[in-house]
Parts: sequence; C-alpha cells; structure tokens
Amino acid sequence: MSGRIAESVAVLSDIHGVLPALEAVLAEPDVQAADRIVLTGDIAAGPQPVETLDLLSSLGDRAVWVRGNADRELVTLARGGTGDIPDQVAPWAAGQLRPDQRELLAGLPLAAELDVAGLGRTVFCHATPRDDQEVVLVDSSLERWAEVLSTLEDGVSAVVCGHSHMPFLRLAHRRTVVNPGSVGMPYGGAGAHWALLGGAVRVSLRRTELDLDAACARIVAESGYPNAAEFADTFVRSRYSDADALTTFGPRDGRPGPGSG
Repeated sequence: MSGRIAESVAVLSDIHGVLPALEAVLAEPDVQAADRIVLTGDIAAGPQPVETLDLLSSLGDRAVWVRGNADRELVTLARGGTGDIPDQVAPWAAGQLRPDQRELLAGLPLAAELDVAGLGRTVFCHATPRDDQEVVLVDSSLERWAEVLSTLEDGVSAVVCGHSHMPFLRLAHRRTVVNPGSVGMPYGGAGAHWALLGGAVRVSLRRTELDLDAACARIVAESGYPNAAEFADTFVRSRYSDADALTTFGPRDGRPGPGSG
C-alpha cells in the first residue's frame, strides 16, 4: 500500500461483535488521534455483529480492514454454506448481517500494508500473511516463524497479526512481530486489548478497562443471540487463561498436544 508514512496506527483485532468493548477502545484519545485504525480480522462473529460493522464503517477512510477466518466463515454461512469452525455464535451472527455487510466482509483482503513511523513497511494480517487461520504463538520456534513469513518481501520489517487473542511483541528473523490481543474475546485477562504503533515508542501494547458487569448486562439486553449471557460471561470476563489458550492452540502450531509422548 503506497502513500505517506502513518505517524500513528491503532490496531484492533478480534473484536468478535462485542460492541461495548469496541466503543471503549474507539473512545481512547490515542485511537481518536491515530492516522489509521487497522482492523486485523474476526470483526463481527459475536453477539452484536450488525452494530459492530456499522460503527466501524463510520470510521471511513481512516479504517484499514483485513479479513479473519471468522469473517470468511460468516460470509459462507450467510450464503447458505456450512462452516468448519465449532463456533456457536457464528451461524446466528451470519443470519443477522445485511446484504451490504455480507459483501463488505466478502471483499476484505488477506493482508494490508502500511509504512509506519518507526517501524517501516508493516504487513497487517489476521493469522499469518499467507493464511487466515494458521497458528503462531509468542513462543513459536524460529523455524515456524520462517515458514509462515516466507511469502513476505525482503523490505517488510514488521508484521502485525491477531487470531490467538493474546498480546505479544517479539523479534523473528529481524522482523518485529506484534499481536495486539483481542478487543472482544481476550484470553489471559479481562479488558479490551489493542496496540498503538508509530513514533519513538514504535509499539505499545494497550488494554482499555471495562465495567465488566455493565458490559455483560448491555450485551444481554441489546443482543438477540439466545446464548448472549453465557457468551458475555465467558469471553468478556476472560474466563480462559493464557495457559488454557496455549494448551489448545499449541498442536495447531505443530507442537505436541496434551498427553502426547
């Protein structure tokens, strides 16, 4: 993506249709002041999909959208297909989308690129630059990182991904790799997680605190999803720890699963 250098970029990933968390992050002064707001996928698969997409669409050209695996699945389900992700909320959310929202999600790219101050050429994706659902984690091996970053041009100096719902910052083969964590379904700690890129600090992992009781009550009151209360209690309150998530995701990263020898 060509154009001027972005002095500040806010990255929001894995919103999953949780409107109170999204609104709280968008109200942050550093997000409001950011040149660009990058959405790194899994945007609407949750209890408030229509409202979430409408709010993000109101950002206009400031927003850079990237497709997540859940966004792709919503389109498939909305068009009468079947999904391969065991996500109870996805079929319901797919049925709520307006035709224009289905087409919006269907047209999202696998990755986007910006020139970010302090970072240089930065590729934004959901899972990896080559695939929207393969898994890499903070402690993935350098061999694994070399594999999943193999499609990048030599001039790319940073990669920003989501998908695992856990924030991290690391180096992999001289590239800065950032995961902002999840706005709507955080693993390892409640709050809406996001990242701010650019300037002298280069990468700042952020967490916006929420009134969890109020957020859960609002989701139940405003969503038509039959299991909204369970969804909110589980995911907004971050019932799953980082250890739980790493145990679940580890085998998808190519490492042995629980109980394997």
